Amino acid sequence: MRAAFIALVAAMSIPSGQDSGNTGGPLIRRYVEGEKTTYHMTASNKDVHRDLRYEADATCTVRKNADGVFVDDFEWTGLVVNGNAVQLPAGSNAVRQVLSRDPAFKIGVPDLSKVPPALIGPITDLLTFYADLQLAVRDSKLLKAGDHFYFKHGSPASWADGHTVSVGEDSIDFDVSLAEVDVKGGRATTIVRHVPPGKPQIRVVADWTAVPVSDTPNNWIQVVSLGSDGYLVQVGKETFDVVLKTDLRDGRLVAATLDNVVDVLERMSKGADLSSPSAGSRYKIVRKIEIHEVATSTPSAK
Repeated sequence: MRAAFIALVAAMSIPSGQDSGNTGGPLIRRYVEGEKTTYHMTASNKDVHRDLRYEADATCTVRKNADGVFVDDFEWTGLVVNGNAVQLPAGSNAVRQVLSRDPAFKIGVPDLSKVPPALIGPITDLLTFYADLQLAVRDSKLLKAGDHFYFKHGSPASWADGHTVSVGEDSIDFDVSLAEVDVKGGRATTIVRHVPPGKPQIRVVADWTAVPVSDTPNNWIQVVSLGSDGYLVQVGKETFDVVLKTDLRDGRLVAATLDNVVDVLERMSKGADLSSPSAGSRYKIVRKIEIHEVATSTPSAK
């Protein structure tokens, strides 16, 4: 299990110089209370251990929260995992996720213990898209096509649970650019590349885990306890590229894709010090996520 999105959410907690009242720029979200948008998401997550695919549907309603900040209130309405429909709670028990593009809204990781396990993937993938969008408008650095900035973060994010996963960390920086402003088509395209830092800060659990698996220093590691069978150690290079399409009129998310690849070296170890592992194997973890707007309705002006 991994959760690289935690790094981005942690990065977003670092104060920005952006004024939350800023209304300029092609990426700024201009909310209309009561607006409804439905989205469809598809995903695949494949490596030597799994081949997971899902489709999910959500309806987003714009409202104001108790602090008067505009938020996107998502209700997850449909889920299909590997071709099998998953029944989701409805009505007052529906699974909701509240996000916002407003800089005054602090994005955080929701309590995933209270949602159906099969919905954790869609929830965290949607969170990644929103965190990337908030990052893109930091300090109003992206105002025209070709504008670009590099956000150094590097601090390790952990998804270790202290039981099965004793170590789970990645370390990433963010390379952000406004690739296109298509005035005629009414769309802006933003690209956020999650890349290995020059000096990743993940834990070195044994000397061999510091040897690069790919063409950069390793920035991803996971140690899984197998009980009496020992430990499964996975280390390597992680990147993911996010492409975001937003509406130039109001900044609404129209579509997005996420391509996440981890080049992995996997080795077994009987000893807890992980210093004498098996020969091991190399493979890739490949995740592909897509989301697109299905329909949008805006309340008529009174």
